[in-house]
Amino acid sequence: MTDKDKREPRAFVIEDDKVVETRTQSARKSRAAADIAFETAEPAGDLVVVPPSHSQTAARRAPWLTILLGALATLITMWAGLSVTSLIEDFFARAPWLGWAALAVASLAGFAAIAIVVREVWGLLRLRKIEDLQDKAARAINLDENSAAQAAVNGLTQLYAGRHDLALPMKELARHSADIMDPADRVRLAERILLPPLDEEAHRIIARRARRVTLLTTVTPAAALDILFVAAQNAAMLRELATLYGGKPSTLATLKLGRMVITHLAVTGGLALSDNLIQHVVGRGLLGRLSARFGEGAVNGILTCRIGLAAQDVCRPVPSREGNRETLAGLLRELVSFGKDKGDDTAQS
Repeated sequence: MTDKDKREPRAFVIEDDKVVETRTQSARKSRAAADIAFETAEPAGDLVVVPPSHSQTAARRAPWLTILLGALATLITMWAGLSVTSLIEDFFARAPWLGWAALAVASLAGFAAIAIVVREVWGLLRLRKIEDLQDKAARAINLDENSAAQAAVNGLTQLYAGRHDLALPMKELARHSADIMDPADRVRLAERILLPPLDEEAHRIIARRARRVTLLTTVTPAAALDILFVAAQNAAMLRELATLYGGKPSTLATLKLGRMVITHLAVTGGLALSDNLIQHVVGRGLLGRLSARFGEGAVNGILTCRIGLAAQDVCRPVPSREGNRETLAGLLRELVSFGKDKGDDTAQS
């Protein structure tokens, strides 16, 4: 053996078997992780979104305006009470029977004022209840929460209890309520049983009001009358839709509902109605052959339809899925063709 064949001395470290096995498993996991391709999770198709009835990101306003209005209202109330008291005392000074008559009239006026206040507060609470039902139903459907589903179904049952037009659907819901265990399916079952008759009636209400706006705007000579008439018809439509879905539309509740509908339209871009959309529904080039007044009436009717659809989204206690919502195109075809929908022969003015 020559000197070249001799090996130089080397040092070797003998590792523990457990350490070697751990390193081997780590290498295998690294190679396996490198081969994994993560897919983007697609959103479920049955999710619902609560209609944006108010701005969620609006900055909190200073309470000074509220304090000012409250103080002024208190002063006016005190002044009115003092004036009425002085008037009653003057009547008593003139003749006792005049004083008692003035006191009776003042008591009647106070009772009527209390009744109006109670009605306004009840209407606001009823509208708030529908908003809470929308939130609970959306949580039950999107997150499959059992408590939210139970609260939503119980709320719907309480909301429509005593309605003669929903007597049969309420019995059917009570018969099948214990058959469904999944929270989202329970809410969907209540929606499929209770709300379709109301949705059909809402379609008739919106179509009837929009058709009336279109016709009367066409024949009204003054623009100021057009504005007043359109505003009155839209306010009446909001009250009808709120009453249909279980609300108590008092004056303040109607104003709040109008604000919610305007906010909903602003968020969803519902007021952006272009001539392309109108031509798509009516027929290309048809608007150019129509008179200017009828064109104005058609635009007012289209906006009334859009406001009605937004009000339906706001007043409906269970939010609709995107594919099941009432479409603007269907209402517009019915509007421009002046076709009568089902049950329109018995429509109320």
